Amino acid sequence: MRSREAGSAGRRTIAVAVGVLLAAGLGFYGGAAGAAPQPTLGQVQAEVNSLQAKIDKIGQQYVQVTQQVSAARGRLAAVRRQAASDQAQFDAARAKLAQVAVAAYESSAQTSAAGLLTSADPTVVLSRASLLLQLAGSQQAQAAQLLTRARLVSQVQQEVQRTEYGIAALQAQIAGQKAKLAKLLAGKQATLDSMTAAQQAQVEASAVGAAGSTSAVYTGPTTTQAQRAVAFAYAQLGKPYVWGATGPGSYDCSGLVQAAWASVGVSIPRVTYDQWAALPHVSASSIQPGDLLFYEGEGHVAMYVGDGYIIDAPQTGLDVERIPMNTGWYAQNFDGAVRP
Repeated sequence: MRSREAGSAGRRTIAVAVGVLLAAGLGFYGGAAGAAPQPTLGQVQAEVNSLQAKIDKIGQQYVQVTQQVSAARGRLAAVRRQAASDQAQFDAARAKLAQVAVAAYESSAQTSAAGLLTSADPTVVLSRASLLLQLAGSQQAQAAQLLTRARLVSQVQQEVQRTEYGIAALQAQIAGQKAKLAKLLAGKQATLDSMTAAQQAQVEASAVGAAGSTSAVYTGPTTTQAQRAVAFAYAQLGKPYVWGATGPGSYDCSGLVQAAWASVGVSIPRVTYDQWAALPHVSASSIQPGDLLFYEGEGHVAMYVGDGYIIDAPQTGLDVERIPMNTGWYAQNFDGAVRP
């Protein structure tokens, strides 16, 4: 497993898309090409953190949409089963009516009537409902049942089509989010390639994941669920951050805390925004080990593990780390805490 202490390879992915800011002639900070002042380190750090927040937000949106796709596929399977059941009942009602009604027209020239009574297409039956009721004669009850079954089949077929369309739209949304993430991550690498090692270190000092370690070992009690969730989080130290990952080999920030609590039988939402909305809030002065701490507009989450430390899956290029909770980025971007 990799660690922060491994050196510049991990640090090179700390900042986000600042290379754009450092490019010659950038108009973002004003001035003509070749004459624009170089951004200050503070401006670079602020832009790094702003763009990292965008990565976190898009990453959480990606997770939300993948969950929606999964739910939609489950719904589609259920709707298709219902469609098959409704079609079978329609076919049975059609066959029952045909037995008694079609015979009345076998010796006549009304082949269109016979065709209607034997049609397996519910839309055809519904379009000729008045004729069907006329043809049914004394079999009005069976005709009405056939029309009811035809409506059900038609409705469920439309629902299948809507669900399939929705899944396709969600998949297109996922592709767009992945492209945005890839672009931001590529900008992150280009940024650090344009900076000196000293500049990289200074940018890192104010970024998410700063001052972390992967070498800590949990030695505390494991009596309560919260304590065991903390022990689980410690056991993940050194595993790489991968957006959208929920373990066991890699995690993103919300996937890590969800997995920690799931390991002790407690189900919490997958996405940071849902975790923040669904779980009881606690004051900063009363946080306890196992509580979830949120940052940058609830776009990032970590677990408080006691003694002033959190465990976090920070960002691409870094591993799950134990970090002082009052480290720069975390102190500046803290939103609040919840307790599963």
